[in-house]
Amino acid sequence: MTLFIDGDAFPKLLKPIVLRAIEKQQINTIVIANKKIDIGKSSFIKYIIVDAGADEADNHIVEQVKENDLVITADIPLADRVISKNAYAIDHRGELYTVNNIKQYLAYRDLMQNIRDSGEMTKGPKAFGQKDSQSFANQFNKFLQAHLS
Repeated sequence: MTLFIDGDAFPKLLKPIVLRAIEKQQINTIVIANKKIDIGKSSFIKYIIVDAGADEADNHIVEQVKENDLVITADIPLADRVISKNAYAIDHRGELYTVNNIKQYLAYRDLMQNIRDSGEMTKGPKAFGQKDSQSFANQFNKFLQAHLS
């Protein structure tokens, strides 16, 4: 399994959690972003900077990801593309996207976008905090135990 990290908007609170797991489990990891992102130093991490553009990092991840790989991303359309390749996706708040729930998340995302496009002001997601970090850590560890054992 290769771990891909969508580096754009990757929360700082998650960096030590992910780095510890990468080192402990010796997980080959690729961090992809359109700017320099530093998760930490590890011989298991490769950093790739792609051209600026809305979907450049996403497209690169989808080109590289293979069946049973894991992608950490908050981007729901990217998660959908990853799942369509029989890989896995976890968001920053610990949600494991699956074939059973991704369409629901996409529909909700599209609904909220349509509401915003119509001029309605909506609240964005709540600020990322320690509770979200803990939820991510729990889901990430659970996933790794199930897939690396």
